[in-house]
Amino acid sequence: MVYGRHRYRVRHITRYTYDEVLEACYNRGVLQLRETPTQRVVASEVVATPPSDLVASHLDYFGNHSVYLETREPTLELTVAATSVVDVDWPEPNLAALDGWTVASAATELAASLDAVELAEFTLPSPLVGIGPKVRAYAASELVADRPLGQAVDALVHRIFGDFDYRQGSTSVRTTLGELLDLRKGVCQDFAHLAVGCLRAVGLPARYVSGYLETVPAAGKEKLRGADATHAWASVLTPGGTWLDLDPTNNHFADSRYIVTAWGRDFSDVSPLRGVVFTEAGTSDLAVEVDVDPLPLDA
Repeated sequence: MVYGRHRYRVRHITRYTYDEVLEACYNRGVLQLRETPTQRVVASEVVATPPSDLVASHLDYFGNHSVYLETREPTLELTVAATSVVDVDWPEPNLAALDGWTVASAATELAASLDAVELAEFTLPSPLVGIGPKVRAYAASELVADRPLGQAVDALVHRIFGDFDYRQGSTSVRTTLGELLDLRKGVCQDFAHLAVGCLRAVGLPARYVSGYLETVPAAGKEKLRGADATHAWASVLTPGGTWLDLDPTNNHFADSRYIVTAWGRDFSDVSPLRGVVFTEAGTSDLAVEVDVDPLPLDA
């Protein structure tokens, strides 16, 4: 685990290429990092090539930075590059303090203290997080009502990590949690959705977090440019109002290698880039390059 203040430069490039001219495109993206209690954004920009004819940004419903890019210059290739510099400083989670509540007592206290709309947003099912019988049964294996809260959440992280294989291409955004529980393989998006579903199933408000994770190449190997990736994990609200971020893909809680872009009910709220294109192209290709580079704190 890594704690203390760290500075990173994050570069996220999305490149679309077409076999015929792209006449126009209208994109909405969640690409800029957000300010949180654990990070401070030093610099941030989103640049399209060809240059966008119209750029507009706002904070969405969840407080994420949403940018609109409208390009009407004919092209065979469209590139959207987001670059940020951010200071990150996560505290070490105090699971022993959370053991002062049980799963059930924490859910009861949160239900009584939260605004009804906020409670519903993060405890009810959402488009990509269904809470059916399979999810409830899986949640019940670790999130037992009278189990100490810290122990239960920790056990859920270990359980998902141990029960599932990380396998790229084995699932899609349309894979349901029920299907995932049968497949027993997936990627970080799937495991984050499952953790969120399990926590909501027992009445604990939980959200889906998108961002990045600093990776280190194997000993003796150079870090390949563009070879990092976006990452996803879950976050659960605890009594007192603190969110605890947990990463079942890597079997631990978030630390100062974790960089937050956005959060919402599930991936559908925080998709990095989506939109509409006008083209006669028969084929297209999508390539994404991500670099997460540590910087000196005085850079």
